[in-house]
Order: sequence, then structure tokens, then C-alpha cells
Amino acid sequence: MARHLLAIDQGTTGSTVVVLSDDAVVRGRATREFSQHFPEPGLVEHDVEEIWSSVTEALADALQQAGVRSQDCAGIGITNQRETTVLWERKSGRSLHRAIVWQDRRTSARCAELREQGLGPLFAARTGLLLDPYFSGTKLEWLLDHVPDARRRALAGELAFGTIDSFLVQRLSAGALHITDVTNASRTLLFDIHRAQWDDELLRHLRVPRSLLPEVRSCSEVYGLTRGVPGLADGIPIAGIAGDQQAALFGQTCFGLGEAKCTYGTGAFLLMNTGEHAMVSKRGLLTTIAWRIGGKTTYALEGSSFVAGSAVQWLRDQLGIIKSAAEVEPLARKVDSSGGVTFVPALTGLGAPYWDADARGLITGLTRGSSAAHLARATLEGIAFQIADLVSAMAEDAGHPLTRLRVDGGACQNELLMQFQSDLLDAAIDRPTNIETTALGAAYLAGLATGVFPEASAIARVHQLDKTWQPRMEKSARQAHLARWKDAVSRARSRQGEP
Repeated sequence: MARHLLAIDQGTTGSTVVVLSDDAVVRGRATREFSQHFPEPGLVEHDVEEIWSSVTEALADALQQAGVRSQDCAGIGITNQRETTVLWERKSGRSLHRAIVWQDRRTSARCAELREQGLGPLFAARTGLLLDPYFSGTKLEWLLDHVPDARRRALAGELAFGTIDSFLVQRLSAGALHITDVTNASRTLLFDIHRAQWDDELLRHLRVPRSLLPEVRSCSEVYGLTRGVPGLADGIPIAGIAGDQQAALFGQTCFGLGEAKCTYGTGAFLLMNTGEHAMVSKRGLLTTIAWRIGGKTTYALEGSSFVAGSAVQWLRDQLGIIKSAAEVEPLARKVDSSGGVTFVPALTGLGAPYWDADARGLITGLTRGSSAAHLARATLEGIAFQIADLVSAMAEDAGHPLTRLRVDGGACQNELLMQFQSDLLDAAIDRPTNIETTALGAAYLAGLATGVFPEASAIARVHQLDKTWQPRMEKSARQAHLARWKDAVSRARSRQGEP
């Protein structure tokens, strides 16, 4: 019996493929980056053909590195950047426009218009989301309105919509499948998370034809088989799908009520398992589906920070004060503190708990003595401050403090950041041995569907911790840091931002 699993982790800046053994050991791993397109300020797009090429190249490299034949893999799990929106021709599979990325803010005015119409409570009640350009629904509406002839063709049944998971499954199956899973569907503003189905009233408000939509499936089942994929054998089961943050929650084995993780990637995302209860936040967090397996739906509270690792990329690409992301920690360690410099990394607006699409990045506290090292340290602190805001909101919603947080994503390797995070939260931080937890989650879901893992408890047994950070900052120092941050955020926010 094949005991290896393939996980495709299609992210915002690159695609990673992991070959995982049944004892949760990564046997092969490959990443391919692709271009980011910024047509105008606030607009972010991806070329889906570049994405597909990055996936197929990473698949070939990961299998070669692992020394595993694709036909010896039991199944493929897919995890993806969520909310990113693709519109393609059903017949050819050709995209009509570049994908509109989750970070894109072009529909800010449309979201404001919908809120002014009093529709915010309806969308929140049905979807667990806020009317924000972050989500897929208004992006899809924009495509239908701005791509020539798109709306007519959509009504004629010629076009298909999907998030990146749907696009990948369509390509992996040679066009045989047009599906998504409940986690990605729950991020579209079009899906009732309580009834687990597309909502006709929401579709009507966003003027989206139902004929565009994929079939919604669970997170762990055999959806279909591969066919015609370069470098892959035909007939491999496509068996797991989850949005990247839900996959990371599953990959961190946060199977119990109240267990939480934070992924530090391009953005940073905090999720807490709330069990079978779709908890409604009073503090700007989102209610979302964590996963659906075997007919049972598990929910989560989520807080998102739009800019985390991309703040470090900004230091590298726009300011040029570092040549690689890995240089930011040694540079920040050249000083003992940020020297009063505070960086609010609202480069694409502010997410939870503020939801201010018009907020802008801000650096305060500069003096003649401020250096690149102070700014590097302030950047890492800005990432941690955003997570502290999310944890505070989540603790208030849940009615109890968060005393332990599991972390993953590339930036969790930054030990200066992790210690400061632990200090701000006054909580332990656990980092697993394998920080590829997004890919792990996708592989685990595929493994459950194909029998590689008989049950979730078998997955929990192979999960191992690498390091734990404990808080060591005095309460008064913590409070001073948080006060400095609150002041800077108040300056960065727009007058139009929601409370």
C-alpha cells in the first residue's frame, strides 16, 4: 500500500509541495515563487498560469528529492491562499483575468456602499464575515462587471468561479471537477456557514449567478483522480482540501475546544477551535468553519493581520535595508530596543479587530539617533503587536485568557519575534518540530480520506514540539509597550475606519 502523501501548499508568494511519510516525516520539499502584480496602489493580482507552473515544477522537484514515484503516493491534499478569486472559461480552463488576491482593496467603496445599505448584519449573521474587500464576493462581482462580456457569459453557463483550490483541482483533474471545500466557501461572503450551502439572498445582493459556483464538499474525502498533470501519474486520489489557515489549525493538531494557533506568513492569522459552536464575536473577529469531516462541522474564531512577513519583504524590496528576510533578526539584535520607534504595518489597511481598509502604514518615534536596526526591531514588534490585539479580542470573546499559543509559518523561526510575542501575550509559545503545518494539515486530511491515518488521534501521536518560549517581561514594561502601540494605531487609522 502506498504510504506517502503529497501536499500542495499554494501560498501568496509561492507554491510549496511536500512529500510526507505516514510517520509525518517530510521526505521531500520544494518551493517555487511567482510574480506579484500591482497594477495600481491597493491592487494585487496573480497570473494563474504562473501559479500552475510553480505548482507543477514544485511537484517534480519534491518527488525527485524524496526519491518517491508519484504513483506510489496514496493521495494529494491541497491548501491554498484563501479569498483570492479566479474566473475562468469552463471549456478551455483559461482565466479571463489575473486572479484578484486576498490583499487587494479595489472593492473598498463597494463594501462601504453595502454597509450603508444596512446589509452588514445580514452578511455577518449568514457568513460570519464582515463586508470587507478582503473576501471573495465583491472581487467576483468586480470581475463580472469589468471583464468584457463576463456577466453575459456567466449567465450563459460558460464561466466558472473558484478560489485557488478550485482552480488547482480543475487543473489536476483535467477539467473533470469544479469543487471547493467548506472552509474556502466560508470565505466568499456567499456561503451560509450554519446551513453549509450557498445562499441565494447573498448571491442576489452581490449579483453573482449561482451557475458560476463550485460544488461544496467536505475537507477530507476522495473527490476525484489526477489526469494529464505534467510529472504526475494519472489516477492519484485528490483527497483533502482546506484553506491555508484552517489547514494549519489541523496541522497543529488543535483538535480540542479552545486550542489555538497563529501562522506567521505573508499575513498573520490566529485561529481558535470553538468546536461545534459557531461563536459570534463582539470584538471584530470572524466566525469561520475550521473543517468538516465525516458529516461533522467544527468552527473557529479567526483574527487576521494583513501584513506580517510582507513587512519584512517591504524592508528588503522597497527600503533595501536588508538583502534577505533572514537578515532582519541579526540586524534587529544590534540594538536592545526599538528606541521608541513604533511601526504600524498597515500597508494594505488594518484587519481584525479594527477592519479599517483605509488605514495606512505609519512609523512614529523617529529621532536623529534612529537607525536601520531600530526600524528592523520595530518591524518585528509591529507584527507581534498585531497578534496581541487579536489574542486580546479572542480572550474577551471566549471569556478566558489564552495561556498557550501554537505557532508556525516562516517567521516563527525568528526567535527575537517569538520571545517578544510571548512577553506581550504573557503566554507560552509552542513551535513544532515541523513548521510546515499548513502543508501538514492538507496531507493529514488526505491521509484520513485514503486510510493512511485511521483517525485524528493517530495524527496527534506523531506531532512533536521543537521549542517553547515563556514570558519574562515585567507587567509594567508590557503595559508601556502596549500603550505605545495603541497610540500609534490611533494615528494610523482613517476617519472612516469601523470601531
